[in-house]
Amino acid sequence: MIDTSYLQKCVLALDRAYSQLQNYSEEEIEFEIYRSAIVKEFEIILEQSGKLLKKVLKPYFHSPKAVDRLYFKDVFREAGLRDILTLEEVERWLEYRDFAEKEFANQDFSKFISDSNRLIKAIQKHDN
Repeated sequence: MIDTSYLQKCVLALDRAYSQLQNYSEEEIEFEIYRSAIVKEFEIILEQSGKLLKKVLKPYFHSPKAVDRLYFKDVFREAGLRDILTLEEVERWLEYRDFAEKEFANQDFSKFISDSNRLIKAIQKHDN
């Protein structure tokens, strides 16, 4: 059984930090505190999502090592090919990965939070 509890906790922390961020201006220290929390949780969610999807994909491959060799974007592409995620969701996750390398200021994380929650449900549904 794949344990998604840590990923769920990270999504909840991101959701709360993002909600709180809206209450402060960029000049206030609280804004920086919540922005830092958002960046941290965003990066952890990306990492955990890839790791957990690899676990879901292992039964579809000839060996566990073949799955372990996949890069992040390939993991999500394979999840789309296997109908674990929709192709639209895969495209958004690939964009999130690219987004991780860009500036975080003033980004809307609500779609990412929704996609993260859907990903958790997909992992739980396809857990063998």
